[in-house]
Amino acid sequence: MGGRQARRAAMLCNDARFRLYLDARRRHRNGLTLDQLPDGTHSAEDAADFIRDACGISSRAALDHDAKARQMFVRIVEDYNRWQRRQQTDDG
Repeated sequence: MGGRQARRAAMLCNDARFRLYLDARRRHRNGLTLDQLPDGTHSAEDAADFIRDACGISSRAALDHDAKARQMFVRIVEDYNRWQRRQQTDDG
């Protein structure tokens, strides 16, 4: 079992809202419409791949031992939290 950050990343990957964030992020970055990339496209494994790629690691366990990877993971979480706040504001 991984350390605290690895477990946090695993929980995030299993979070359906985080995967919706990844859908929205990819649409925004690639100029895609909802029809071209519908909500629900990213799986938990896609989310894990995203975190590993963005953090430059081969395993989420490295988040507990690699300061640079952990710093990028913190940024991902902050970006996700900012997106969630915007969603709540937009909803109402």
